[in-house]
Amino acid sequence: MVPLVEKEGSKINLLDNYTYKIYSRILKSSKSRKVKVVQGETLLSSLTPIPKVENPDFRIEKIYKINYPYTFARILFDTKNFEYYYEAIEPPLSSKLSAILKEVYSSLNQTLKFEWYLKTQAEKEQYLTESVRKFIESRMIKVSDMDLERIFYYVKRDFIKYQKIDPLINDENVEDISCDGVNIPIYIYHREYGSIKTNITFNDDNELNSFIVYIGQKCMKQISVSDPILDGTTPEGHRVQATYSREVTTRGGTFTIRRFKEKPFTPTDLIKYGTASPEMVAYLWLGVELGESMIVIGGPASGKTSTLNSIAIFIPPASKIVSIEDTREINLPHQNWIPGTTRSGVGEKSIAGKASGEIDMYDLVRAALRQRPRYIIVGEVRGKETYTMFQAMATGHTTYSTMHAESVKAMVNRLENPPIGTPRILMTALNNVIIQTQVKVKDELVRRIKEIVEIVGFEPETNELITNVVFEWDPKKDRFIFKGHSYLFDKIINLKNWTHDDMDQEFERRINVIKYLDKKNITDFRDIWKIITDYYRDPKETMERIMKDLSQENE
Repeated sequence: MVPLVEKEGSKINLLDNYTYKIYSRILKSSKSRKVKVVQGETLLSSLTPIPKVENPDFRIEKIYKINYPYTFARILFDTKNFEYYYEAIEPPLSSKLSAILKEVYSSLNQTLKFEWYLKTQAEKEQYLTESVRKFIESRMIKVSDMDLERIFYYVKRDFIKYQKIDPLINDENVEDISCDGVNIPIYIYHREYGSIKTNITFNDDNELNSFIVYIGQKCMKQISVSDPILDGTTPEGHRVQATYSREVTTRGGTFTIRRFKEKPFTPTDLIKYGTASPEMVAYLWLGVELGESMIVIGGPASGKTSTLNSIAIFIPPASKIVSIEDTREINLPHQNWIPGTTRSGVGEKSIAGKASGEIDMYDLVRAALRQRPRYIIVGEVRGKETYTMFQAMATGHTTYSTMHAESVKAMVNRLENPPIGTPRILMTALNNVIIQTQVKVKDELVRRIKEIVEIVGFEPETNELITNVVFEWDPKKDRFIFKGHSYLFDKIINLKNWTHDDMDQEFERRINVIKYLDKKNITDFRDIWKIITDYYRDPKETMERIMKDLSQENE
């Protein structure tokens, strides 16, 4: 760890502006301006020291920052039970500090008024900070600056953030958070380690029910004994499903939170995690530009939405996009984009099966067609909106979506049968099916695009779709194989009056752009979009700049 302060009068090595404020205040209040620094034991680590691992069966796999300098995550491996374990590490509280914090909470619960809910996040943080200071000063309580920061952390965590699970919500590696009841460890789905349990537990029904009501309020929803099931979305975009008390779940209240990624999965991530090859991503890029409709299919947690978001970055910058989702997961850099989400109604459901004010996927798909979009993105299809979506494909709208199915045959069966009921002939409007799977490779849980399949026609005599596999994953060698022919390439050749050599050269250029993104580790979707936009505007100049950048790096 890099020391923050080496000796009196030396410059502070700034890790961030907020850290500077904390330590400058500590230095000012210190009797001795000379601060002793030991490697690994800086003032920074004093705020949240990493505790020793007490269990001899646990081996440390990884430690990383979450909300620096307050929270950290530690991944342990249980050598006895052969499973991973996730530790959320927060600032420690002494018995004295816990007692002070309890008094602060009691005071705040009495002083917070209705206007509290009308304040912005920044106003709430400022109000809490000032309230805690006034409380401590009025009672002449002596606490160090370090302990004061710890109090600030817990007050903000419990009054305006996500209480016990706040470290999990802030961890970019966590995809899902699952609580299955009282006295049961919370489980998470970790991007690297899969499903693992954590050191966070709700110890009684009152504590868990209180949190579920609190999370419901964040979603602007009510949950109670009379209406014990909640589906909602937090202001940050996290998808929440919860049940209240023991009304429908016998082990106590439950909740599952699907984290919304502010930094969405990108084409670089597809390469980085081995989900696809550069050739596959370049192929999908060509398909998006040409306006080929695609659907990503696969089982639960196979990464369908992540792949969908990745390929949507290739949509040309001026094209109008409308996205339709139950819960906001798609995140794009495009300006000409209308993100739509469904809305639940109030009161009893009518004969049509909808409550007053309810807006479902079907309503949004129909509305999207009146907005004259070039591209329509439907988060997941599973009902009558699918038929309308395929009609949109047939009338020239490029459409992307996801669906639960393990193969093209399974997808067709789902689409044909109730509640969807889409005629097979209409499925020829779909150009590509991306089949994604979650598998174990060398004892590691990974996601792979199993196949990219083209739908090239319909055989009326057999009533079967004519398909062509373009790319296939070889599970034995964990590699991707190009099967030798693509009808997409034929379409581009005919449309642009190119030769096969022209097509090969263009495909190779796009592969090089994708490899460049991977080599330079460009993962931010805005940075990637800028390069893609530059390529659309001037491919030659963009390639020259990329090759020049790579040549300078090699020198």
